[in-house]
Amino acid sequence: MKDDTQIIILAAGKGVRMKSDEPKALVMLKNKPLIKHILDTISTLHLLIKPIIVVGHKKERIIEVLGNSFLYAEQEKQLGTGHAVSSAKNKVHPNHKIVLVLSSDQPLISKETIERLLKKHNEKKSTITMATVLMPDFEEWRSGLRHFGRIMRGSNGEVVGIVEFKDATEKEKLIKELNPAVYAFNSDWLWKNINLIKNENVQGEYYLTDLIKIARDQNKKIEAVPVANLIEGLQPNTKEELAILEKLAF
Repeated sequence: MKDDTQIIILAAGKGVRMKSDEPKALVMLKNKPLIKHILDTISTLHLLIKPIIVVGHKKERIIEVLGNSFLYAEQEKQLGTGHAVSSAKNKVHPNHKIVLVLSSDQPLISKETIERLLKKHNEKKSTITMATVLMPDFEEWRSGLRHFGRIMRGSNGEVVGIVEFKDATEKEKLIKELNPAVYAFNSDWLWKNINLIKNENVQGEYYLTDLIKIARDQNKKIEAVPVANLIEGLQPNTKEELAILEKLAF
């Protein structure tokens, strides 16, 4: 696990709803940029392959803050998460067998969740292993997760797809198992299939989540792992949500 995992962190977003000119990755939480929380967690895993940070909006600021000890890939146009991951393809380590995708606005994702995810991925030899968050409700601080994509499961309990909130029906919005956007992919499969993603959705973007359906259609194995703590799912989009996170973060 330590010598074959390539982490890709998506950090190209603007964070418009934060009403800040800074890239979203540099929004401060507990006096530290969101992305630095993630990088500090990753450092405790002692992986041999350096993470790749996908930058876009104000990339110079991110590099200025984080320094030159990381690999950077540029997403020139923000065309969605699938497009962001494909932007990193030319920077991946030749020895990698697993691609672990994280987002820069997931400051509370824990070492325990990442290790669980990679352990299950290796044990089950799955094509995709993804984290999920099962919410009891969307009250109080949990209201910040209401707009997450919903996990779709089949009659045998298997993951069959993810529906983005903007594309979900009213019935699908009632599903309480959510997608926090943390994925481990078999790298050979990922790079062969990422160009199959289409942008036929409300946003006109290339969703990384479409790979779940692509894998399903190919009868590939998809596994899911619950996050170690519900609050790991929180990804602040507004100053109000950031204030809630300031109170909950430890």
